[in-house]
Amino acid sequence: MEEEQPVKKKKQDTKLESEGAEFLVLGHLLIEGVSAYKAYINFPGYDLTAVNTKTKKVARIQVKSRWATDYDTSFPLKSLDCDFVVHVALNRGYRFGKKNNIKDNGIQAPTFYVFPVDIIKKARKDVGWKKVQIKKVPNFKTYIDNWTLIKKYLEKK
Repeated sequence: MEEEQPVKKKKQDTKLESEGAEFLVLGHLLIEGVSAYKAYINFPGYDLTAVNTKTKKVARIQVKSRWATDYDTSFPLKSLDCDFVVHVALNRGYRFGKKNNIKDNGIQAPTFYVFPVDIIKKARKDVGWKKVQIKKVPNFKTYIDNWTLIKKYLEKK
């Protein structure tokens, strides 16, 4: 009699959602009055560029996203070659919890965390997946929708 192998959970393809997160961040920057564009060619370390034409200052922004509403509030971050990391919790539904006891589908509005890269450097593990655990960032809630950090950075000469 053959022994049954445990069923491996198939890795979810979230490529479209990742691209969508970049466009969401781009849209937020634009409606905040920040001139920005998407780096369409592979720029290692960042996905978006924000510019201030008056000060000639440029901010390189890396966008990291997570699909699930019930994720562990961490994300892998290999490259620190940017000025800001914007983490988007897409909140598209439950994937990890026990779904039997949940009364809703978990879909909520996305949450945006705008982190200066120096803050992320301190919170990132230097081993393995090089994960950043958001809850280990001091006062992490102050970074939610804090687009002012990018605006102020661009105002400096």
